[in-house]
Amino acid sequence: MLARQIRGAPLAYLDNAATGLTPQAVIDEMARYYREVTANVARGVHTASQEATTRFEAVREQTAAFLNSSVDEVVFTPGTTAGINLVAQSYGRSVLRPGDEILVSEMEHHSNLVPWQLIAEGTGARVRGIPITGAGDLDLAWLERHLTDRTKVVAVCHVSNVLGTVVPIAQVSRLAHAMGAVCVVDGAQAAPHLTVDVRALGCDFYVLSVHKLFGPTGLGVLWGRRALLERMPPWMGGGGMIAKVEIERSTFLPAPARFEAGTPPIAEVFGLGAVIDYLRGWDRSAAERHERELVHYATERLEAIPGVVIHGRSRTKVGLVTFTVDGVHPHDVGTALDAGGVAVRAGHHCAQPLMARLGVPATVRASFAPYNTRDEVDALIAGVERARQVFGQ
Repeated sequence: MLARQIRGAPLAYLDNAATGLTPQAVIDEMARYYREVTANVARGVHTASQEATTRFEAVREQTAAFLNSSVDEVVFTPGTTAGINLVAQSYGRSVLRPGDEILVSEMEHHSNLVPWQLIAEGTGARVRGIPITGAGDLDLAWLERHLTDRTKVVAVCHVSNVLGTVVPIAQVSRLAHAMGAVCVVDGAQAAPHLTVDVRALGCDFYVLSVHKLFGPTGLGVLWGRRALLERMPPWMGGGGMIAKVEIERSTFLPAPARFEAGTPPIAEVFGLGAVIDYLRGWDRSAAERHERELVHYATERLEAIPGVVIHGRSRTKVGLVTFTVDGVHPHDVGTALDAGGVAVRAGHHCAQPLMARLGVPATVRASFAPYNTRDEVDALIAGVERARQVFGQ
């Protein structure tokens, strides 16, 4: 992918917050499943099925170690969105009552907002927004003042997909728990940049998407505290999650199986195992420093261009720079960048309440991974300057 030429220019892939690039080891492992092991899991007595099941469950153990959790707390889902919907529809539906409150931040991706709106409509609960500061940090003072015994869920991102802000999850968890609420964390944008230790974070649920972690699409991970998973009812029914089925009723397997109805994405789980092995070979501290340096360099260069406004000034931000150019629509900036081989995201980033808070319809987002370089940031800067020239600024 990184060897491609786009419109005659070397590709500068700066859209990693949308999806990360997949290393060859992951592609090879998924191909190995289809080439050598193809079989369903937890269903067959034949050798291939047993091999697939053994590897599938071994990846669950790898994932548990990756998150510093127990293996029976790891649920495979189709992605972050599915994981949050599972928590909302299973945990939320079983505990929420009319008048209860669900607190979400103004910078949430729609995936950590709309599922809560849906469950609120069905239970009589209320969704309230936690404001952000001018710098783009979560307003912890507001949160502390507005947590009450009506608060049952605090749902926040670990890293904002627009601002790059790192939310202090351990502190949010302590505040939520002090009022008897659970803390649900959307970790989709954090896992590629930060080491995730769910025990240290102290949250109750943590979800992530594997494709943003340089793995395959169509797979996510939901980590849930065992005591909560054990008392949560299934959300979807079908094969693979039942203990006994009769015509009028069924009984279900314990978690995590009770939340994995149907044939799972087996090749993708093999790919996740390869990703975790791949990441284990990284110096993640060095990768994080490199990304922070790219963010700092890009910010510094963009600020020097007249008319460019940077959105999100948190001192903790990681992984990305979001900006607008006075008088030029973000889609036009994105198109001009593509003409020079630079891939970015332009739009509302599935975060329309945050766009309203920022007072803009859309922004341009350049997001980084350890394989990005300063030369690619330079290509970004050249493209932004070209956009200003083309559109007469």
